[in-house]
Amino acid sequence: MSFSDDAKNKAEELKGRAKEAAGAATGDDELKAEGQVDQGKADVKAKLTEAADKVKHGVDAVKDKLTGH
Repeated sequence: MSFSDDAKNKAEELKGRAKEAAGAATGDDELKAEGQVDQGKADVKAKLTEAADKVKHGVDAVKDKLTGH
């Protein structure tokens, strides 16, 4: 995962936490739910990026074996 992707995901997660907290504090269930959705999106993006990195490393390992590096 690149640093910028990681930072963007963390920022989205923190934004979601803030919305959720603000919604809980004000009794705004819609804002609270929106914050939870933002956090979920950030988590999914982080997991997809992590999976893509694992696939890339696997492909690189196979390529290295085939080329003898």
